[in-house]
Amino acid sequence: MSKWLRNSFIILVTLFTFGVVTPSQAALLYDSSYQDRSPKKDHIEFLHTEKNYSQNDDEVSFLDGREEFIKQMVKEAECQSYEKFGAKIKPVIEDEFNVCILPNIEAAIAEIAEQYPEEDLKKLSITESPAGGNSEKIFHILNDETKEDVIRFHVRRDHPPQQGYWFNFHFHTYHDDFQKHHELGAIYWDKNTPPKWMS
Repeated sequence: MSKWLRNSFIILVTLFTFGVVTPSQAALLYDSSYQDRSPKKDHIEFLHTEKNYSQNDDEVSFLDGREEFIKQMVKEAECQSYEKFGAKIKPVIEDEFNVCILPNIEAAIAEIAEQYPEEDLKKLSITESPAGGNSEKIFHILNDETKEDVIRFHVRRDHPPQQGYWFNFHFHTYHDDFQKHHELGAIYWDKNTPPKWMS
């Protein structure tokens, strides 16, 4: 199977499964997951955003330029994420990130790409520096002409009582002035406090 066909299939599956869990359901699942299981490094909480897609296969057609944009953005998103994780966090969560978070980042980028004509995608770029320390910013995608953010990808440290630390990945969009959290998933860290980002 060609790489192009495989990537298109992954995007289709991701788009079709968006909206399976609504935000209110996600919050309940997220809260109950902390109570129902003992933390282990390989535990992953996998959540979806509330966007619902009901398209047929023949309605979804990606143009070469759009596919190239998504591919390039995901590649840069992966690099920015690894830079944010730093040498101490990356080796611990890299596999879980690649399996459960990165495909959701790709789906969110594909969703944004669908909102723009193909020629306007050239105006969108990814920020080049994630924030270190305890800051949430991984990267933003902005419009080069207006210099305004379109979508912001963040990771927050959650510490539910007696449940250890979790990395909660989410994004915000300009549609609601970056107020709403759109869940991408969560990865368990450990009972011990994680190192600062980029350390």
